[in-house]
Amino acid sequence: MATSVPRPEYPRPQFVREAWMNLNGSWKFRFDDQDIGLEQRWFAGTDYPAEILVPFSLESPMSGIGDRSFHPCVWYERPFNVPRDWAGKRIRINFGAVDYRSTVWVNGIVVATHEGGHTPFSSDITGALRPEGNILVVRAEDPPTDRYIPRGKQHWEVSPASIFYARTTGIWQTVWLEPVSLSHLETVRITSAIDGSVSFAVKVANPGQSQFVTIAIQDHGRMLASAMSLADGPFTQLSAHILDPKLWSPDRPHLYGVRIELNGPDGLLDTVESYFGIRSISTQEGKVLLNGNPIYLKTVLDQGYWPQSNLTPPSDEAIVEDIRRTQELGFNGVRKHQKVEDPRFLYWADRMGLLVAAEMANAYLFNEDAVARMTREWIEVVSRDYNHPSIIIWTPVNESWGVPNLSERRQQAHLKALYYLTKSLDDTRLVIDNDGWEHTEVTDLFAIHDYTRTGKEFQLRFQNVTQGLPLPMYGKLYSAPGHRYNGSPILLWEFGGVGYVLPEDMTIAPENSWGYSGLEPNPELALERIRGLYEAIARLPQIAGICYTQLYDVEQEVNGLMTYDRRMKFDPRAIREINSLLI
Repeated sequence: MATSVPRPEYPRPQFVREAWMNLNGSWKFRFDDQDIGLEQRWFAGTDYPAEILVPFSLESPMSGIGDRSFHPCVWYERPFNVPRDWAGKRIRINFGAVDYRSTVWVNGIVVATHEGGHTPFSSDITGALRPEGNILVVRAEDPPTDRYIPRGKQHWEVSPASIFYARTTGIWQTVWLEPVSLSHLETVRITSAIDGSVSFAVKVANPGQSQFVTIAIQDHGRMLASAMSLADGPFTQLSAHILDPKLWSPDRPHLYGVRIELNGPDGLLDTVESYFGIRSISTQEGKVLLNGNPIYLKTVLDQGYWPQSNLTPPSDEAIVEDIRRTQELGFNGVRKHQKVEDPRFLYWADRMGLLVAAEMANAYLFNEDAVARMTREWIEVVSRDYNHPSIIIWTPVNESWGVPNLSERRQQAHLKALYYLTKSLDDTRLVIDNDGWEHTEVTDLFAIHDYTRTGKEFQLRFQNVTQGLPLPMYGKLYSAPGHRYNGSPILLWEFGGVGYVLPEDMTIAPENSWGYSGLEPNPELALERIRGLYEAIARLPQIAGICYTQLYDVEQEVNGLMTYDRRMKFDPRAIREINSLLI
């Protein structure tokens, strides 16, 4: 078991406090396959026969366990001491993500519960603490076969197959402690416009009398603007204006720093560092506009999996390298597919200038529980990631997952409700109601999926796209029953899928290896097919953006431009030159 702390960087880059304690590392661990731990009060003390390296899930090799079989309930334990210089502060515990349901005890006292496998939660644990020798226990429950749970690409069968991969059970993002005052900053929501106006919606926990909030905007250490407002309740609104604003774009990903402070009659109570970018995203006459100018979205499907760590990025450096390679290949963005990505990925996308289409991890089946679970967690997703300038698109549903029968009025109502819910939470971004097919008339973008093998075949299928969309390849109409194409920009949001296995990997490739549009025996033929598809797309000005499938192989899927362990299959210059065909 590794002795250094994995994922040591601060995990919440848009809401940074100076004092914190990373709880990643070696934890005691125990399976509870018979679900007897609660009855036997394991939270009060039990034997733990194993260790696990947090924040890596038990299914991943980096966890030290690497067990992919069904384990619907697991327990974690670790000791901790609160730093002495935190005396007099309230102590909060934070979890980046625990899949799927979690209960947290400190010294045998329940301090937190949460449902949702992809979003953070936090709790004040001060009342449960001892001066020394504190014991933290986490129980995680993740029913592996429940297809009404938002689970994305995690397979409900033991072995990965088809388009589904290994599960992620339990803690899979950073756990940390931080000290705060009784009254402290809870969230900040930053909304900017390209005229330089910026508004801040600040939420204060346990507000008191005579408190006030200040914000200070900086650009590389130079103070640009500031504002102050009395905090006469939990919500405080502030606004500022930046003269001659520098707009965020992939070519110039300019970010402004902001310092938010909460003050009381006796002085400073809390300080948080954040940042924002100024940019707009809109549509006009079938085109996507960034900062008021047309932009062709050249994105690639990025599923956010790693061979040794599954959904958890193995390191900050691995995130940076993925983004660098994406840009090296000539893409200006990614579609994060069926995964709510680690905030550190979004941080680096903000800094490095990578556009992101953010997508919810979906359930597969529909009932009342699925509606409630999806709605609750999606609200948390949009709230967590609202401030990231790199995110330009929200996608709550992919390919009718979770709404498999849209001829049913309830399922259609749920799909449209998710669109309007998203707009009610964030009206600054574009929303795709149902990525791939069966769109309603309320979608901002008409995203279609098509894995036609060759460019010639593709052009024949899409030659009449101006008069109406062709039937998709998968037995689903592009519009949901009772709806028509609404004139929104058309995105070819999945295509390609050309499979190729490097010669040195032929003997170790999974037996069930496959590509969405077949395999090619050598790189020349694979590149020829990819180029042919791009040449056909370039002849269709109605298409406003593309998403090539995919950036790297994932388990049995071998249609990546890189292998699963991120070795290039093709000369990056060749892919970049092919991408340059689209303008």
